[in-house]
Amino acid sequence: MTAVTLWKKSSFSGGGEGNDCVEVADLRSHIAVRDSKTPAGANLTFPAGAFTAFLEALKTPHPAAR
Repeated sequence: MTAVTLWKKSSFSGGGEGNDCVEVADLRSHIAVRDSKTPAGANLTFPAGAFTAFLEALKTPHPAAR
């Protein structure tokens, strides 16, 4: 039996026509990221901890931007 991967579209994926779509999937120990316009294409996977740290870093303003 093959496991089904549940992809979730980012809430920040483009307005209007939704052309800028990023989807993520929780694979337990890793997080996968793909372009929703090409779901059969390649995706990137990151260790869950590294992806969480990346998201937290995005929330923190860079000192040069202050």
